[in-house]
Amino acid sequence: MEGVNVPLQAPTYGNLVTILSIDGGGIRGIIPGTILSFLESELQKLDGEDARIADYFDVISGTSTGGLVTAMLACPNEKNRPMFAAKDIKEFYLNECPKIFPQRNFKFFPHTFSVIKALSGPKYDGKYLHRLVKEKLGNTKLNQTLTNVVIPTYDITRLQPTIFSSFQVKKNLSLNAFLSDICISTSAAPTYLPAHFFETTEEKTGAVTKFNLIDGGVAANNPTLVAIGEVTNEIIKGNQDFFPIRPMDYGKFLVISLGTGAPKAEEKCIAGEAAKWGVLGWLTAKGCTPLVDVFSHASGDMVDLHISAVFQALHSENNYLRIQDCTLNKKTASVDVATKENLDDLVKVGEKLLKKQVSRTNLDYGTFVPCKTETNEEALTRFAKLLSQERRLRQAQSPHGSLAAKSK
Repeated sequence: MEGVNVPLQAPTYGNLVTILSIDGGGIRGIIPGTILSFLESELQKLDGEDARIADYFDVISGTSTGGLVTAMLACPNEKNRPMFAAKDIKEFYLNECPKIFPQRNFKFFPHTFSVIKALSGPKYDGKYLHRLVKEKLGNTKLNQTLTNVVIPTYDITRLQPTIFSSFQVKKNLSLNAFLSDICISTSAAPTYLPAHFFETTEEKTGAVTKFNLIDGGVAANNPTLVAIGEVTNEIIKGNQDFFPIRPMDYGKFLVISLGTGAPKAEEKCIAGEAAKWGVLGWLTAKGCTPLVDVFSHASGDMVDLHISAVFQALHSENNYLRIQDCTLNKKTASVDVATKENLDDLVKVGEKLLKKQVSRTNLDYGTFVPCKTETNEEALTRFAKLLSQERRLRQAQSPHGSLAAKSK
């Protein structure tokens, strides 16, 4: 389709607000990467091989590893097109994760080594990750992304979330940081990677803002609600891009929320064990970091529960797609076991997840249960058609879109 090289026109010229959200989860980012590769291939069947994820979503939001994927999808290259195609994400993770999370084989007393590391500092120094992200994203800043992005972090000085939002940066220039600094910050998971400090300087005033940030998963490991909230705030403020959508008109939202997997029940901790843990137990029990796992999975599930309730209340369940695998084993559920075998297994998890039935949160029990309507693959194909139709409608109805298409 010729129009994919024309910027996505504002929702006011269409029928929907389109949102993509990607959870945090370290190496498990391979799972949503695999899902996105399929979605992009479906869009390309409809609109040509140049179609990219960023051409269809008003907002892409991501936390931690999801923030990195968000930047990869929305960062412009020298031709002002997305730097990465979705199909490139899998190879990026397969090639780079072993260097970001180098595996150390300690045959004797591995748990003792974990305890020592937990006491002495983060498990990984983050140097390779920092260098890699800066090399790939260059000097691109938040206000230069190809579509709106929303990336949560957490400021340990103010003890408050810092949301790097394409919407907020228009009014708060102190947020206009390099995408590389934002990605390093949102990925700085406590005990795994070091906290990140950087400054921004406003060009006109010279005002300097200091940021002391860690993983956005502390506040919103599943950033779907943050993304919806950003759009809602813009509607409340009268942003003409969203006219005539009303603040609570979530029936016009089309939302894809991608999880990075969760452990199956028998792999989770039990109260009898946890009751004996002190500080070190919560940081190193079973060779993992239970405390980090608890806050990341808990926040993700609560967000899904809330959004599911809202969309069901509005009879718009088919406009919200949450894709998550809750059957991971101990290794695939880890954020840093970056062996070739485990990374390959995560690719398989993503491929199998496409074939599984769509699951939704049961509001009575809070559990994620399969539906009999369609598979995730079928749902993504349906969403691709809706996204393509929405883009075409906006381009046809927007004077900017139609003029830009004619000039091509």
